[in-house]
Amino acid sequence: MEFSIQPLGDTGIIIQFGTEISEAIYQQIRQYVYWLEQSCIEGIVEWVPAYTTLAVFYRPNIISYDELSQKLLKIGEKIESMPVPDPIVIEIPTLYGKEAGPDIQFVAETNGLSEEEVVKIHSSSDYLIYMIGFVPGFPYLGGMDKRIAAPRKKTPRSRIPAGSIGIAGEQTGIYPLETPGGWQIIGRTPVKLYDPQKQDPILLKAGDYIRFVSITEREYEKIEQQVLKGSYKVAKYKKEAAET
Repeated sequence: MEFSIQPLGDTGIIIQFGTEISEAIYQQIRQYVYWLEQSCIEGIVEWVPAYTTLAVFYRPNIISYDELSQKLLKIGEKIESMPVPDPIVIEIPTLYGKEAGPDIQFVAETNGLSEEEVVKIHSSSDYLIYMIGFVPGFPYLGGMDKRIAAPRKKTPRSRIPAGSIGIAGEQTGIYPLETPGGWQIIGRTPVKLYDPQKQDPILLKAGDYIRFVSITEREYEKIEQQVLKGSYKVAKYKKEAAET
């Protein structure tokens, strides 16, 4: 496994795995993160995976930069032949179009498609979660079909409801909170991606996958009520199982 290590301020280290955004490079990051977690190095505060890098933050009063760098290098030297668990696919129930997806017609017309074709294409892929950022729980996803790509809105909306699913360029994503935004909104999920009341408030994890599942308005309302009661459980399964 090839990578480089550099300081990131006085309490961080940046590990660079490449310069090209690709699923192959990201799987190296995922493998490294798994074994970093297993290593339980004293003094590490947290780590943050991104498209081609992994940032590791530490307490310099507990472990020095030189000592931590050596430990991180050793992890990379020994893990290439070590397996990691299969990633998880999380199903995101999605109500497409109408009030939930006011921009789906624009996306369809931009690409010479019908709204039904946009839904079929958007819900036919497993999307890799490269990282979480922007606001708590917002997933940066890879794997969207270029046939439904669309430019950002010229004038961003001042309010986008939580759970809204949008497209910007060749990316798709989900707004976990009500925020301003300029993505083309094609649908909405009743599932909470961020719930500060839970012990683990963020539903999605970098390195896993999501798949959008088209639902009806009645199904949306039913799931919404289950979410409010705390009884709804998202469907999850191993990525390997999804491919067989």
